[in-house]
Amino acid sequence: MDDMDGLTTAAHLASGDMTVREVVEAAIERCEARNPALNAVIHDAFDRSLDRADAIRPGSTPLAGVPILTKDLLCREAGLPFHEGSAFLKSIGWTGPDDQVNAVRLREAGMVSIGRTNCSEFGMQTSTEPLAYGPTHNPWKPGHSPGGSSGGSAAAVAAGIVPIATGNDVGGSIRNPASMCGLVGLKPSRGRSNLGPDFGDVMLGMAEEHVITRTVRDSAAALDVLARSGPTDPYHQPMPGAGWLAAIDAPVEPMKIGFLVPPEADEPVAAATRAVAEALDARGHDVSEDGPPALGEDIRSFLLPNYSAGTAWVVDRHWPTLTGVDAIPEDLLEPTTAFLAARGRALSAADLLEAREHGQHWSRRLLAWWADGGYDLLVLPTLPVPPPAHGETDDLQMLSYVAPFNYSGQPAASVPAAMHDGLPIGVQLVAPLYREDLIFAAALQLESDLPRPEAPPAPA
Repeated sequence: MDDMDGLTTAAHLASGDMTVREVVEAAIERCEARNPALNAVIHDAFDRSLDRADAIRPGSTPLAGVPILTKDLLCREAGLPFHEGSAFLKSIGWTGPDDQVNAVRLREAGMVSIGRTNCSEFGMQTSTEPLAYGPTHNPWKPGHSPGGSSGGSAAAVAAGIVPIATGNDVGGSIRNPASMCGLVGLKPSRGRSNLGPDFGDVMLGMAEEHVITRTVRDSAAALDVLARSGPTDPYHQPMPGAGWLAAIDAPVEPMKIGFLVPPEADEPVAAATRAVAEALDARGHDVSEDGPPALGEDIRSFLLPNYSAGTAWVVDRHWPTLTGVDAIPEDLLEPTTAFLAARGRALSAADLLEAREHGQHWSRRLLAWWADGGYDLLVLPTLPVPPPAHGETDDLQMLSYVAPFNYSGQPAASVPAAMHDGLPIGVQLVAPLYREDLIFAAALQLESDLPRPEAPPAPA
């Protein structure tokens, strides 16, 4: 049962082969057996999930009855611990007072959350090693990072605990762990996911929520659940009339695709990127080694002010207001968070607006490559290196190929491409704004064409 994706699980439930309770009980058993070696799930909701399982009608939606996990960041659930990787929030035992919109949508779709997953502090590091809960281990090779900040979700899905887990991405936090754990991780276009009731956007529009999955079609089905604009949302975008899951079954027209192999990428990563380009070329797409010149520019001058201002707001305003404290104690902040918050406090409003202006001009140059060149997709590495050991992650290095598309707002996904020394390597597909359908179409072809190991070793 643990090798089935979400849609296959739901189909078996709809046919009566299994009951929702049986499926949820099996997921709980896997979590109890495998999580101690992974430290991926930090809060369980086993009793509540079994209560909810009995009320679900299989077949009522494409994913009805599928057990999932939710990342302990943004996607809060009423009555469950909600700590965002923070030692401070853990110390006061903060609990979610209500449901985030996406938690409601997942539940309305009949999906059953069995617990919450580990993440880095406030999602601001590219490995999941928070002081509050300790490191999550990569199921392919314990002692190595599963990525971050959605590392707990990725490790749990890769280990077969559940087929789908939520994540969010402000600088690769879905794509990074998907790459490191051999999974599919899409960051949707800006505004696709609903960050209510608290937020219209996060980190000045750089954050999106979605899921990490083993299959492309599960990612598309979950996007049908989560990406529904409402009259009170700050962004409204075109969506496929029949939905993304239906769209991936349509015939695929040849696409114009560019690919980049940055010189600083490790050779195993470079080889995986070339393999993806060759596979797409063999499918009849027009593939050439080309990419946006803007990706060669240093974007730290406007990227870091966004992260710094956002972190300062989270640390100094958002959480103190919610928890009723004057300030989060400095000794309960990790060094990266404290550093970013200090930088944010030093920014003036004019500094931030100046950085935004530079960033928007850069985004126009970036997007022009797709618009002026008629390109449908860009293929490039998700990360410059294979998964590092715990304690060896370079955050700036890990942001280099993923964060640009948080800033531009484009959809981008990491798909499994290769294995090296027992660890997965993902390659990234990037489309024009609102064209997730192009990513799904290419990713589905690659899922069929590239060799992939079935599962990581069982946790010891």
